[in-house]
Amino acid sequence: MAMTVRLPEDLDAKLDEIARARHTSKHAVIIEAAERFANSESKTTRVMTLADGIIDRYADVMKRLEDA
Repeated sequence: MAMTVRLPEDLDAKLDEIARARHTSKHAVIIEAAERFANSESKTTRVMTLADGIIDRYADVMKRLEDA
């Protein structure tokens, strides 16, 4: 899918520098960054869902510990 992205000049310069250092394109750098972000967000959502389940499951125990 084609997409146009407008970047602030300072970010564009940083991406240029990274791409040159890695001998790759800015496009490849942006794709890698987007994949890392998507994976991170997905993991965060899963962890938060699991944490909510633990809180619900052990709410009575937590309350007793709080009162101890």
